[in-house]
Amino acid sequence: MARHRGIRSVEMHPTASHPVLLGRVYFAVQAMAGAAWWIAVFTVPVVRTATLGGLDPVAVAALDVPLFVVASGLAALPGKAGRMAALVVTGWTLLVTASLAVYATLTGLAGWGVLAMIAASGCSMLALSLVWLGRVPTTWLLVGPFAFKPARPRRTPIAHIIATTGQIAVFWGLFLVVFPLVISFLERRWGLSVPLPLGVSAAGAVFVVAASLLGLASAAALTVKGDGTPLPSAMPNRLVIAGPYRWVRNPMAVAGIAQGIGVGLLLQSWLVVVWALVGSLVWNDAIRPHEEADLEASFGDDYRRYCAEVRCWVPRFRRRSRTQETTIATSTPMRNTSTAPSTTQPGSPSA
Repeated sequence: MARHRGIRSVEMHPTASHPVLLGRVYFAVQAMAGAAWWIAVFTVPVVRTATLGGLDPVAVAALDVPLFVVASGLAALPGKAGRMAALVVTGWTLLVTASLAVYATLTGLAGWGVLAMIAASGCSMLALSLVWLGRVPTTWLLVGPFAFKPARPRRTPIAHIIATTGQIAVFWGLFLVVFPLVISFLERRWGLSVPLPLGVSAAGAVFVVAASLLGLASAAALTVKGDGTPLPSAMPNRLVIAGPYRWVRNPMAVAGIAQGIGVGLLLQSWLVVVWALVGSLVWNDAIRPHEEADLEASFGDDYRRYCAEVRCWVPRFRRRSRTQETTIATSTPMRNTSTAPSTTQPGSPSA
């Protein structure tokens, strides 16, 4: 059968009924927060030291007050002037964040200022998207290895097993070793580390081992039962409802989040833990809706019945009827690749 080549258009919309207004409200709040921070910088020495280090606050304020505080206030206004101000303040925020990060890494000072600016940069980019586009364009994330495509069908799972092994080596190496080590180093260098009991590292090791076993079991189910791999660009050709997928719809994501938290505990790095939690929010709100729309378009009623039976995150341990057990154990629905793409906004299946 010919593969359905498109997925339904899904964008991450805020809960507010007017996304543009929400973006403008954020910039208004940012303007007030920036003004309050500058008042604290000039009146509370500990705030100045923690966020600016040895930088001259007068020289920094001469640029930051108009380009951050005032521009944030202007970005809250409607019309073209507000949109242009949003561009200016977001660009300035990104520039300050990068510059302050370099300064903090070289000197070991102003670490809390870097952290605050990283948060401001992320929120400013989201608000900029709302002001200019009326939505957060999450489809921009679906490129390269994250673009949804089915794997090439194979007679035996050997090729998929080899590909999955390589994917695990690369992604676990990056997201569980390289990135956490860099974040942990910066946390210490920027003076943000917090002493934790030794038992925290042992708990982290247990988390990592348990989550890794769950991840391996999930990957094996996708590879052997699904005729594919965990990578979005080589997705299974069959709907997998075996192994850990009997109990939760996203065991790979659950495993990845738990691994990230475990690595953070192992390294005694609260920033790594936060990084893992932020990553889970990004996956849940930006990637999962697209993935579930693709699965629903590809597998139709089979996937909808699966969503009704199995939750997204929290396992539902209950005794199934004999009919349900037989269906889950034996059915392997194939992708419906002839479904035409839709541009409607689907509701996410219940979590």
